[in-house]
This record gives sequence, C-alpha cells and structure tokens, in this order.
Amino acid sequence: VQLQASGGGSVQPGESLRLSCAASRRTSSNNGMGWFRQAPGKEREFVATINWNGGRSYYSDSVKGRFTISRDNAKMYLQMNSLKPEDTAVYYCAVARGACASTSKNDYQYWGQGTQVTVSS
Repeated sequence: VQLQASGGGSVQPGESLRLSCAASRRTSSNNGMGWFRQAPGKEREFVATINWNGGRSYYSDSVKGRFTISRDNAKMYLQMNSLKPEDTAVYYCAVARGACASTSKNDYQYWGQGTQVTVSS
C-alpha cells in the first residue's frame, strides 16, 4: 500500500489548511487511519485517528477543537483551522493494522512520505 499525503504549505497563524491522504489500494477502506506529525528535533507524535467507517475519531489534546479528521473509503482528510506556530511539522498519514482508530504509532503498518506544514508570521 502506498500513501500519498498532500495539502501542506506555509500559512500565517490563525489560517487554515486541509491535508489529504490517498491510499493506493482499497484495502485501506477496511482499516483505521491516522495522522501523525514530527517537528524538527522531536519525536513523531499522534495528531488524529479515525476508524474504518468514520464512526469514531480521536484527537490529541493539542489539536482538539481545531482539527477535524474525516475519510471517504480509502481517502483521509485533516481540516486544520486556527493554526498555531507550534503546529509546524511534517505531517504523516498512516494506515492501521486493524479496523479501529489508534493513537499508537506501533499500531500502524503503512506510512506516507509526509507533507510539510509551516505556520509563521
């Protein structure tokens, strides 16, 4: 399974971006999916996750209320509003081993190449 993340860019604080992730196989439509991010010098951290049918989703405390994860079968999206400088990172999409949403990196089997998000005034 290949994942292609897109939609990153450079914005000012308070602005919005929408990330997209497309999987190469429809197998992903039966799996949980998630977004993680990694800032320079930091560990990759969980951002948001959604289960196989979109019925359950979870967010990190740092993005709750500002980011919204959604999916359409094997495609996944992350709507990011009210962006802050601390949201600056490379964002990765991933496909989980099972159908459930998961906040743990260890539960994901496929990873995309990442898309850069920079929030700066």
